[in-house]
Amino acid sequence: MVLCVLHRGPNLRLFCLSFFFFFAVNLRSGAEQKVVFITARVHPGETPSSFVCQGIIDFLVSQHPIAKVLRDHLVFKIAPMLNPDGVYLGNYRCSLMGFDLNRHWVDPSPWAHPTLHGVKQLIVQMYNNPKISLEFYIDIHAHSTMMNGFMYGNIFEEEERFQRQAIFPKLLCQNAEDFSFSSTSFNRDAVKAGTGRRFLGGLLDHTSYCYTLEVSFYSYMLGGTTSTVPYTEEACILYKSIHPSECFECT
Repeated sequence: MVLCVLHRGPNLRLFCLSFFFFFAVNLRSGAEQKVVFITARVHPGETPSSFVCQGIIDFLVSQHPIAKVLRDHLVFKIAPMLNPDGVYLGNYRCSLMGFDLNRHWVDPSPWAHPTLHGVKQLIVQMYNNPKISLEFYIDIHAHSTMMNGFMYGNIFEEEERFQRQAIFPKLLCQNAEDFSFSSTSFNRDAVKAGTGRRFLGGLLDHTSYCYTLEVSFYSYMLGGTTSTVPYTEEACILYKSIHPSECFECT
């Protein structure tokens, strides 16, 4: 599925993963669809984000019994490369037009920020559809100075909503040896107001959870030790060590 046409380079493609697309229809007809929306590689130089996203896709389309359960109950929509023209040109952070796309979620232009415009329109349409519940939005990045995998989340005035938001990264920490909850932070820094995590966290209601997932360029530290483990192409697929059935219990 082509979501938008770019000025140059490959077009943005959206992968829609559910039981419907790969095996037989197992989602009850007319039932509310619970959607997990995942984006990656909005910053072209953050190559580890592509390995993490590839790991998620490989697992979701696999014959693993947990993957089958997830496909039975959730619809995964994945845009694996939000900045394909920037990647195509070898840029580090910006798009073909010279924009840091992760600062323009509030009002993306269909001409200057076509990928963001297309993805935002799709998310808003889903949000306004009473038959769809957008459970999670996760934007995958890579970090150039910190180690381990960790998350950025949002701060809310409602204490109960803020506490519920912390459940998912805590589950990741329990199930992935390279994920650090202590490095995870929740903020509403004005500089980050134009990011997907901040914008959608303000747009969506209390039933949705929005995060930035970061993975280190370099290595991770084993819990309780000072030992570091370098990330390889294989090890960078963060989700290999996660038990998704437990991670999505909070949906």
